[in-house]
Amino acid sequence: MASAPNSFFFFQLSTLNFQLPESHLSDLVMKANKPSAELVCKQFEDALAPRLRLSTTDRAVYYHLLRHSRFEGKSRLHFSIIWLARNLGLTEGTVRSALRRLVQHRALRLVQRSKAGHVMDVRLPEEVPGARRSTAQTRASVPSPDCGNLEEIDFMRTPELRQAIHAREGGVCFYCLRRIGPQMQCLDHVIPRAQLGPNSYRNLVSCCLECNSRKGERPAADFLRSLYREGRVTGVELIRSLQSLNALAAGNLRPILPRPEPRRAPLLRRSTS
Repeated sequence: MASAPNSFFFFQLSTLNFQLPESHLSDLVMKANKPSAELVCKQFEDALAPRLRLSTTDRAVYYHLLRHSRFEGKSRLHFSIIWLARNLGLTEGTVRSALRRLVQHRALRLVQRSKAGHVMDVRLPEEVPGARRSTAQTRASVPSPDCGNLEEIDFMRTPELRQAIHAREGGVCFYCLRRIGPQMQCLDHVIPRAQLGPNSYRNLVSCCLECNSRKGERPAADFLRSLYREGRVTGVELIRSLQSLNALAAGNLRPILPRPEPRRAPLLRRSTS
C-alpha cells in the first residue's frame, strides 16, 4: 500500500506530459539535445581544428553556426551569407570561402541553397567523418625525442619543420587573411631577425609574399593596424589577428611536428680475416 501514492504521482506526471502544449514539448526536446558547450569546444580545439588545419576564419564561421544551431538544440540551420558576414564582420567572399572549406571537410553538410539562403546541417566535432585520429596519426603529432624540446627547435632548420608552420595557418596568410597557394607562401619573423627574433614556432608565421615584403622590419602589430587603415582587413579581423598574435607569443599556437623517420639498424660488415 505504501507504493500506491508513488504510483499515483507517476501516473499524474505521465498524463501531465501528454497535456503539455506541443511548443513546450519541443522546447523540452531541444534542451535535451543541447550538447555540453565546454566539451564541444575542447573536442574542436584539441582534435578537429588541428586535424583539419582550420584557419582562424574557418573557426570563427564554424563557431558562429554552432552557436545558432547545436547550442540551441537544432542540428539544421537556415541562414544567409549576408547575415553571417555581417555578424562576423567579414566580407561575403571570405565567408563563402570558409563555408566551402567546412563543407569540404564535412564539418557542415549542405542541404539546400537558394535565393532565400542556405540550409545546412551543422555537425559536432565527434560527428565529423574522419575527424578522429588513428594511433599512427596521433603519434605523428607528438614531439619525438629526436626533435627535442619544442621550445628549443629551430623551425627554419628543415623543409619539414618550415612546412609545419605553414600547415598550422591552414593555407591562409597570417596578416591579410587571404588564401594563398604553396608558391606564394613564405615564413615571416614576428620579431625580425635584425632585432634578434628567434626561429621559434612562437615567432614564425606563414604569410603571403606581399605581406612579407611590405612588413619589413616593422613590428607585426603595427603592420596589422596598417592593413586595417588601408581597408585590407575589417575591425573584427584586426582584433582577432591581434589576439592570435598574443596567443602565438604565449605558445598557444603549436604546430604539429613532422613524423620522424624510423631509424635503420647499422649494417654489420663481415670480417675479411
